[in-house]
Parts: sequence; C-alpha cells; structure tokens
Amino acid sequence: MNVIHKVEKWGDGHHPRVLDIIRIVLGIFLILKGIAFMENTAGLKSIIESQSDIFLPIGVLLTVVYYVTFVHLVGGTLIALGILTRLSSLLQIPVVFAAVFFVNVLQSPVNTELWASFTCLVLLFVFMILGSGRLSLDNYLKNQDN
Repeated sequence: MNVIHKVEKWGDGHHPRVLDIIRIVLGIFLILKGIAFMENTAGLKSIIESQSDIFLPIGVLLTVVYYVTFVHLVGGTLIALGILTRLSSLLQIPVVFAAVFFVNVLQSPVNTELWASFTCLVLLFVFMILGSGRLSLDNYLKNQDN
C-alpha cells in the first residue's frame, strides 16, 4: 500500500461529522469568492498587476485571472458536494496561498480578508488529507456500489 492510499485510509477513519459541515461551508465560501472574482475581473487583474514586479504579458495575466475564478467556482462546488475533495483542495491551495502571502499580508494586520484566507488555507490542507467524509456525494456513490 503506497503513501497516498495510507493517507486516504487514515483520513476516512478519522473524520468527525462536524468536519462535513465545515467542508460544505468552505465550499460555499469558495463559490462566493469565485462569483465575486467573476463579477470584478478588472479588480482581480489590478491586484495581480500590483503584486507583480516583472512585466507579465496580458495573456498570462488573463489566464491567471480566469484560473482563479474557475478553480474557486468548480473546486468550491466539488468541495461542497464532497466529490473529488482531495483533488479540488490541492488545486485551490496555490491560489489561496498566493492570496494569503502575496496579496493580504501587504494590507493592514487587522485585515479580515487575511484571516478568512488563512483559515481557508488551513481548511484546504485539512480536507486534502482527510477527504470528503461521510456526508458527501463520494461516500454516497461508494455505498451505492456495494
């Protein structure tokens, strides 16, 4: 049994039900952030431009803007439903990591976005390890096969 299967087995066995509710709330939060980015792509583009010391071509910049929006919308939906939770969390981590350490840290320490982003980052690591849990589409589909 390789390391990934050991982590999955351990995560499935150590998953309290309250974490299912937290996972659903995290997914909804990420969906709402994706919608906010979709409504304000110019704002997201200006944030990325202001953080960049090197000149990025407009195509790369737009790709980053659309990647962030797409990952938050699709990944948040998958996390909330509890399907492909580990993969969705893994894809979210670089985006949220950049939000915590490159965007929000430069603002004031009382910044509520910093604390929300940091909490989100920690929870993404938790769900990347623990997986989706009992109250999830993944678990439902697994039990339908039996």
